[in-house]
Amino acid sequence: MQLWPRAMLSKTAYAKINLALHVRARRDDGYHELETLFAFVDRGDELHVAPADDVTLTVTGPYAAQVPADDDNLVLRAARALHQEFGRDEPEQREWDKRLGTARGAAITLVKNLPVASGVGGGSADAGAAIRGLSELWELPDDYQRHLAIAATLGADVPACVGSRTAIGTGTGVDLDLIFDSDLTGAPVLLVNPGQAVPTGPVFKGWDGVDRGAMPQGSVREIALAGRNDLEAPAIALCPAIADVLSALRETAPWLTRMSGSGATCFALYETPEACADASERIARAHAGWWQMTGLLR
Repeated sequence: MQLWPRAMLSKTAYAKINLALHVRARRDDGYHELETLFAFVDRGDELHVAPADDVTLTVTGPYAAQVPADDDNLVLRAARALHQEFGRDEPEQREWDKRLGTARGAAITLVKNLPVASGVGGGSADAGAAIRGLSELWELPDDYQRHLAIAATLGADVPACVGSRTAIGTGTGVDLDLIFDSDLTGAPVLLVNPGQAVPTGPVFKGWDGVDRGAMPQGSVREIALAGRNDLEAPAIALCPAIADVLSALRETAPWLTRMSGSGATCFALYETPEACADASERIARAHAGWWQMTGLLR
């Protein structure tokens, strides 16, 4: 077992799923107006941060080879954004220097367990975990709104991933209404990916432009049941295996099956952990090459 240094902090980059994703309109800036119901699984990538003179990133785990560890990585971009935001005011900067001494960097290790370009917010979740972990390591002000503002500069899903709480996202997804009393907290969930990366841009580009209506209101479960994912059709057009995953999941008798985000990961929700475990075993036997993860909604 790996023994991490005593000073190291560890954060989970919780996998994100979209219980519903309604695309309402294309914007002139290339983004889309949408309404989505974010939820988070209690598992995901792992982020470890330790004091250091410089900011460095090491990527390990099953999907490390698919993740660059260069300056474009969202984890390093989050670290730079924190430095820029909280070092902006000179008095604040001096106080920060006094607390941290010479260790104003971080040795970051990212354990990449989630497949990339898969609709579960892997990179965004990593950035959210980096904001949480580095803020704690560097003893930055616990300022959620400033964290959200930083996150919004990194990507549309990153603000939701900072708190990793069930939330309704509007606009491009960065305007959040947190839900603290979700009736789906603890719900067993199975995530399945056919092993194919699906870039977000082409999926949104393939959306037919038809506004199929607003996301419904009600409890989280009611919204999930009555909602939809408007990106399923264009994603399946690009990656037909998504339809196979959805079909296989429906055969395991969940109460809800849907594609997450822009794909290709799909999820199924079950009434009991036993039903979820049975479904996982059934999928593994029939489709040994598919990636899967079980967990509980946070």
